[in-house]
Amino acid sequence: MIFFRKPKIEVFVRYCYYSNASNHKKRDPAFSHEKCYQNLMQTADFDKVNFTFLLDTHYVKNEPHFIHKQDQFPVVEMDAGAEGKSFIALLDHVMQKKLSDETILYFVEDDYLHREGWVDILLEGFTLPKADYVTLFDHRDKYEAYQDLKSELFHTKSCHFRTTPSTTNTYAMRLKTLKKHLPIHRAFSEGRDISADHDKFLELGNQGATLLSSIPGWSTHAEPVFASPCINWSVYLTQEALK
Repeated sequence: MIFFRKPKIEVFVRYCYYSNASNHKKRDPAFSHEKCYQNLMQTADFDKVNFTFLLDTHYVKNEPHFIHKQDQFPVVEMDAGAEGKSFIALLDHVMQKKLSDETILYFVEDDYLHREGWVDILLEGFTLPKADYVTLFDHRDKYEAYQDLKSELFHTKSCHFRTTPSTTNTYAMRLKTLKKHLPIHRAFSEGRDISADHDKFLELGNQGATLLSSIPGWSTHAEPVFASPCINWSVYLTQEALK
């Protein structure tokens, strides 16, 4: 009998030495980009995911970037100097790879935290018929800045999901979906220092695409004021959690 393994989620994480897009953000006192990386590795199910790291070397420093300390997954270097350009480089890299159209791609920025089990929750999200795009970030502003927002609710065996109008540049989709909407993804990053991710997802919605968000979040942007609610995310930055 021949057994066929299911294709893994392809995770692409962008790193840099310095970013104008995030340098001003208020962080938890224990925050570091390396801790976010450690958290991502410790919560991942390597039987179900494969990683590629992309490093923007534009503002290179004398000491090696921490991502080079690992040799388990490839590191693709680029010279971008701005978030928008690095996202375009990510798109170019992904489109050059030989992947099945059904492959789930997960684009991740370098300042996100994940809860244990996020891989299975992401896979469950794509079992829902309306899942064109899935985010694990339950963005707090959807409760505070969108007083008239209405969402459809769904559930899988482990989690609830809601429709949401937008998210950041950390999200997942199948390759066939990325190909279909590639001009939109490029248009909202090309010529910009910072991608207009909110406007991008509003346009994708206008084109009929649906974005689903897990509730509560299985991931968060590590910026406390916007963090996914109901979870004590600071715990994931402690030494105990990172052992």
